[in-house]
Amino acid sequence: MVRKPIKRFIALQLLFILIASTTYAQNAERIKLKHGSHREGKRTDSVMQKWRGNGLGQFIHWGLYAIPGGEWNGKQYNGAAEWIRSWNGIPKSAYDSLIYKFNPINFNADEWASIAKNMGAKYVTITTKHHDGFCLWPSKYTSYTVANSPWKKDIMKPLVDAYDKAGLDVILYFSIMDWNHPGWRYDIKTKADSIAFEGFKKFTRNQLIELLTMYPKAKGLWFDGTWDKSWVKQAKFADELEAEMRKLRPGLIIGSRFRADEYGKRHFDSNNVLMGDYEQGWERKLPNSIADVHGNDWDCVMTIPENQWGYNKAWKGHIKSSNELIEMTAKAVSLGGNFVLNFGPKGDGSIRDEEKKLASEIGDWMKVNSEAIYNCEYSGLEKQDWGYFTKKREKDKVYLIIFNTPVSGAYRVKLPAKTAIAKSYLLTNPNMDLRVEEVHSNEYFIYAKPTTEAKPFVIVLDTKKKENNGGNNYEKAKI
Repeated sequence: MVRKPIKRFIALQLLFILIASTTYAQNAERIKLKHGSHREGKRTDSVMQKWRGNGLGQFIHWGLYAIPGGEWNGKQYNGAAEWIRSWNGIPKSAYDSLIYKFNPINFNADEWASIAKNMGAKYVTITTKHHDGFCLWPSKYTSYTVANSPWKKDIMKPLVDAYDKAGLDVILYFSIMDWNHPGWRYDIKTKADSIAFEGFKKFTRNQLIELLTMYPKAKGLWFDGTWDKSWVKQAKFADELEAEMRKLRPGLIIGSRFRADEYGKRHFDSNNVLMGDYEQGWERKLPNSIADVHGNDWDCVMTIPENQWGYNKAWKGHIKSSNELIEMTAKAVSLGGNFVLNFGPKGDGSIRDEEKKLASEIGDWMKVNSEAIYNCEYSGLEKQDWGYFTKKREKDKVYLIIFNTPVSGAYRVKLPAKTAIAKSYLLTNPNMDLRVEEVHSNEYFIYAKPTTEAKPFVIVLDTKKKENNGGNNYEKAKI
């Protein structure tokens, strides 16, 4: 079998990153943990392999907060609309009365799934319950659910079924923080707090088992609201609950936000090992280099306006363009992650036209260029100013996603030693070879006519083992 130089090069780079990320453990005695990470390295099962290759996902934030849409008593509040009760001192009784207004007559699960599919998303994360505690499923453990609203019907089942029918995997968002439950505490300071929180823990466990039982098609859980001291102190309980959920649903995907170790470390335990199947720390931001993700799986969840998750009537400030969101997707995949774009449906169940337009524009690009996104990974190649590299998993096929076109139309590429270009072509025209010029050992210019379109385009490189590994040692050492 011919050995694959690109794959060996990437493996070597990732090994260096892994060594660097475990320096702490090597230079200090590892702490014995009962409730830290239970696995080092990435999951290799088929469920996680599929998640890893998704590239692009959709996030849905929807609940009672969509009804006021960031406005209360005629005043429009800035910031995340789903936090309006907490940030603006709205009385619990006044906010909770929104349940009697929840009647989303324009809700259409098939339409939501169609928007996501046409955008090119491969999975969706949907809020089952946000911090306000309102449940979009008819939970038997609280009356604060869709069943007691004018709508009365389950929201989650038609959503799970619609997205599954459209070929998208479903992840269930669940907030541990629950402002509605009487046992919720931000911290546990008294015996009364402790007794109350024990009841809350039982409630939380029951709801999670309920969700996994009611919606067996869901592939994972995306946790939020886990940063307060009360939950951080529950290392043993959360660890045992995670084990129970994984036993109930083998292959279940759980991110790094769910629990802390016995020393209160979140995301990464006290030995700097990821707790969960992927890192959830990239919220509204992207890593700058492969070293930032420490060899772990990860996703980036992103809003279209700045920090607006739930529907907000005010559509202002920095509203990201489709080109900006496509670039974020390319950057995420180039660093081995998934990019998840948020939508905030209105209180009536419809999705705002601006979001649908952006989804359509992203989808137009994905229909042509998704080969450079799906089942792609970090290439191991040096970042260039024209855009981003991605690489097809298990293949020696590299993609150049071009955002900045040089006047010369020459795109610089540096390949690892013993690797050459077998063929170069535009993804949209594989039958026309592009001119390739080797300017130094393993350094090339790929010539492509500047595109007249504003949207980025993709160049494909089929690579091969280099037969004549010429060049001086200094040039090879620079790679």
